[in-house]
Amino acid sequence: MGAAIETSGLTKYYGSTPGIIELDLTVAEGEVFGFIGPNGSGKSTTIRTLLNFLFPTTGSGTVLGLDIVKDSLEIRRRIGYLPGDLAMYDAMTAREFLTYFANLRSRDCSAQIDSLADRFELDLDRKIKDYSSGNRQKVGVVNAFMHEPELLILDEPTSGLDPLMQQEFQNLINEVRAEGRTVFLSSHILPEVDRVADRVGIVRQSRLIAVDSLEAFKAKAHFAVSIHFAAPVDESAFSRLDGVRSTEVRNEGTVLAITVSGALDAVIKEAANHEVVSISTRDGELEEVFLSYYSGDEDAS
Repeated sequence: MGAAIETSGLTKYYGSTPGIIELDLTVAEGEVFGFIGPNGSGKSTTIRTLLNFLFPTTGSGTVLGLDIVKDSLEIRRRIGYLPGDLAMYDAMTAREFLTYFANLRSRDCSAQIDSLADRFELDLDRKIKDYSSGNRQKVGVVNAFMHEPELLILDEPTSGLDPLMQQEFQNLINEVRAEGRTVFLSSHILPEVDRVADRVGIVRQSRLIAVDSLEAFKAKAHFAVSIHFAAPVDESAFSRLDGVRSTEVRNEGTVLAITVSGALDAVIKEAANHEVVSISTRDGELEEVFLSYYSGDEDAS
């Protein structure tokens, strides 16, 4: 598979203030790539530079094999884009607004507009100025998806959407992936990325500090394991096992609470040497891993 997005040393400064620094990133065709970080970390700067709304200070990049500076108009024709700071023509109805943008692309998107509006429970014939923030966001989602682009670049796409509409959005992302199209999803809402992304990049203080599959990130998370034994057990038999970060005995030694990093195999094998009444685990979450990259003052490079 080719690269839908590829950058080499991509850097953008605002005067002396860094926006993104030396970004080396490859997003494969057909994947959903989550780009996560707190507000101000460089996510939106990266997107705006990829689309040549901002001119890079140094470095280079391609989108769909096209140079982000020389071929920016062609790139914008071929993608679907939802900005984080969505601006619209408030005097138009949603239908007028979406038809206007479809006409700019010389496309008849009326069927897709109606279908997406139904899915997101959007009244297309109201003035945009009368919409809530959530309904305005729905218009932005429809605008990004209606022409069925090969690449979607989405900046905080579910901002303002209620939980049901967030679920519908996730369904839509999964459908796009199944069709072999690519999604670059920038967000600080970690559960959203957790549900849909294939790979994740973490950006901190304008630098990309980690890229890996969602499964690999989760493997780095800590698991909370609680084992109820029929009789008291020796805590030290578990505390010395590889990957065990902490142990705590409760209920007169018959319940053992363990924090484990990585595989649970050693803990399960040791528990099998005793009579187990019950066992429960809580899976590691992407949020735990993400927050670990922001803890402390050390350089995360």
